[in-house]
Amino acid sequence: MTAPLVIFDLDGTLIDTAPDLIDSLNHTISAVDLAPVTFEDLTHLVGQGVRVMIRRAFELRRAPLDEPTAARLFDRYMEHYEAQMPGRSRPYDGVVACLDRLSAAGMRLAVCTNKSGQLAFPLLQKLGLLDRFVAMTCGDTFAVRKPDARHIFGTIERAGGDPARSVMIGDSVNDILAAQNAGIASVAVTFGYSDVAVETLNPDRVISGYDQLTVEMVETLISADVKRVAAAK
Repeated sequence: MTAPLVIFDLDGTLIDTAPDLIDSLNHTISAVDLAPVTFEDLTHLVGQGVRVMIRRAFELRRAPLDEPTAARLFDRYMEHYEAQMPGRSRPYDGVVACLDRLSAAGMRLAVCTNKSGQLAFPLLQKLGLLDRFVAMTCGDTFAVRKPDARHIFGTIERAGGDPARSVMIGDSVNDILAAQNAGIASVAVTFGYSDVAVETLNPDRVISGYDQLTVEMVETLISADVKRVAAAK
């Protein structure tokens, strides 16, 4: 039987990257005298990569953005973010213990993020977490990204998993909707960067801390998935 697979989002789920996202974005838009953003703004900006984050910052400030400027600002952001990495980004409380707990129970771990691979891989490497995951797929790994189900399915395939024995952990609509589109169970965390209450996204479970993500919870969700798949056949 295929080992259970627990898939995590990155920003706002595994790692609190908000301080560095804000620092790099404000550094970037200061080049064109755009007013700085705050954490409250960030929840409306993140989730679809750097280019979209920059464009949304301009939309937030009701400022025009042409393609040459967008390209220049993208390069400025990437240079700053990479140079500061890992900066003040840290795993959320309880993450390491949770990963240890799930791994000890024979579960595989993976990451599915819309963050670019150029940023995601070195971030986890510098935080000493990369080797804990059997696979990580990013916003530029495939031609699609969350909430497209194919991003989830591609992650499961690379991790050697089975959709019927997989669970997605995330903090935003992209994560929960991707799981729903893929027909797998989802767990929403309340401490991430969602611009809506995660309960309204209809995840299978909601947790406010990683001490609540137990082996028993994952097994229960997977058991329900297996029964649902069997009933659909």
